[in-house]
Amino acid sequence: MKINDLDYFLPQELIAQSPLPERDKARLLVLHKETGKIEHRLFYEITEYLNKDDMLIINNTKVIPARIIGKKPTGGKVEILLIRQKEDSPEHVIWEVMTKGNYEGEVFIDEVKAELRRSSEGKYIVFKDMTSQDVKNLINQKGFMPLPPYIKRRPLHEDRQNYQTVYAKVNGSIAAPTAGLHFTEKLLKKIVNMGVKLRELTLHVGIGTFKPIKVEELKEHKMESEYFEIKKSLIEEIYETKKAGRKVFLVGTTTTRALEGYASGRYEDMGSDEYTIKGKTDVFIYPGFSFKIADALITNFHLPKSTPLALVYAFCNIDMVKKAYKEAIEKKYRFFSYGDAMLII
Repeated sequence: MKINDLDYFLPQELIAQSPLPERDKARLLVLHKETGKIEHRLFYEITEYLNKDDMLIINNTKVIPARIIGKKPTGGKVEILLIRQKEDSPEHVIWEVMTKGNYEGEVFIDEVKAELRRSSEGKYIVFKDMTSQDVKNLINQKGFMPLPPYIKRRPLHEDRQNYQTVYAKVNGSIAAPTAGLHFTEKLLKKIVNMGVKLRELTLHVGIGTFKPIKVEELKEHKMESEYFEIKKSLIEEIYETKKAGRKVFLVGTTTTRALEGYASGRYEDMGSDEYTIKGKTDVFIYPGFSFKIADALITNFHLPKSTPLALVYAFCNIDMVKKAYKEAIEKKYRFFSYGDAMLII
């Protein structure tokens, strides 16, 4: 499959710049895999597609305010996106970063002095005479939520809540698992009261999820690894649920990558123990992939030529997905992170 097969035209005005006041009032396009039938609903009506003893799996990762503004000694500013901590020693703490521009050297984050450097592996920032917790406190106090570049505004204070799922609890992501943004505590409680098994895992969203595909043939694209944790008891429950003929609903492409990456053996063990599978997966899911866990997928509308869109194409008939996207555009659905949702069942 070629990269151009993932392309489509999207009017700029359909790219959501802010969330709706009520999360679960987003629109929901329901695509039936077997027939291609399309329904147009509201997100809170997702309960009509869930049944007792089905399983709904969410990603409980929490987005850190990873975007910080550094000041050069000359007074100029440099935008820094903190990706992940690379090193922690008594002398310094090092984080992998991305920046706008090629600046290297001293930067000040408020009163804290740090240094931007570059190696063959990429850019990084060095915080001297600080502990890992000191740096995390600095990020929390001075950082902004890392809104995607297609949101053409500065991050606001309310984005700290809006660009976070209501069930987020494990710090580590630099982007939200956006399909989960539509759930409210009230809706989740209703789902649990229906007898649906609500379960969670953790996958920390890194640059791999939104790194652009720069090759012509999809099979040549290499995903960046992302860290995940899955309880071994959850894997057992999943197979029991499927064996009983019930459906496993996965919330978002990140939840899907964690589970399908594990189930396909496409992961590196990072210290699993008796109770928890801990690993990094670089699985790239595109048409031809054999799904082992997902029966239904809840997801947002994704960017053209992106890896999440490739995953959606893999999960459903490509022509059906293209038709659904075309209809969503015609009906002026809101696209991307703060946009509307899709259920493929």
